[in-house]
Amino acid sequence: MLVMHTDWRIWTRAELTAEGMTRRGIRAAVDGGVLVRARRDRYLPSSAPAELIRAVRVGGRLTCLALLRLLEVFVVTGEGLHVHLPGNASRMRSPHDRFTPLRGRVSAGVVLHWLPLLRPLGTGDVCVDVVDALVHAVLCQPARHAVATLDSALHRGLVGASEIAEIFAALPAKYGIVRDLLDGRAESGSETLMRLMVRATGATYELQVVMRGIGRVDLVVDGWLVIECDSEEFHSSWRQQLKDRRRDLALAQRGYVTWRVTAAQIMYQPDEVAAGLRGLLASRRDGRISTGA
Repeated sequence: MLVMHTDWRIWTRAELTAEGMTRRGIRAAVDGGVLVRARRDRYLPSSAPAELIRAVRVGGRLTCLALLRLLEVFVVTGEGLHVHLPGNASRMRSPHDRFTPLRGRVSAGVVLHWLPLLRPLGTGDVCVDVVDALVHAVLCQPARHAVATLDSALHRGLVGASEIAEIFAALPAKYGIVRDLLDGRAESGSETLMRLMVRATGATYELQVVMRGIGRVDLVVDGWLVIECDSEEFHSSWRQQLKDRRRDLALAQRGYVTWRVTAAQIMYQPDEVAAGLRGLLASRRDGRISTGA
């Protein structure tokens, strides 16, 4: 998991001078690629991720889905620069042009957040606190995606029960349903999304079930269907696929049916996956498999 580096902070010229740098030294550091001048009197180390630098150029701090992606928290949306601006911000700057103020509409791909922060920022902070980022993320996503994001933050230990309570205290009451669906045991966002699909069918399920001689499986549904949510990262090699097949065979010997679905299918083809799930559950209830004839 990426941890925000302590050197990733915003420096003013006065602060750099107080640290012993001269005007000529600051200019040389910028020219030499050691520092980045994000905007007037705002400098960052060149090692800072591009998203952090772009957020400062806009005039704010990185937040929401953009920050959570950096922290390796699960989010479905892969695009967009999410920036928190203070309520008294009088103008914004283009994220692409270092010194051109934005007028009127914000450039495409930039999502602005104006809510007062739960955790106040220091002058050198490059991003909001993860608690505030999660508040913004709940507001920015469909409910099922917000559940997956919060599950991921819980599983990674970035927040606990007290922080979850703080997050939902700051949100409108209608988001209470999201809180009721959280389960930090989910090891991936795709597992959370799959669990929500199973829940919608009314089937019973167990999460992260350990079976002697086989290991842990993602979901056991109605006591007979094992669902495994496979990611390319951990299941693409032939060696891993052979291991998966051995597990599937051992499960079959115990009377289980294994259904493997990729994370990409769960995230980007949810209707097809949900239809497949309903078909499997119906086949067991009916005692037959439909041929489609």
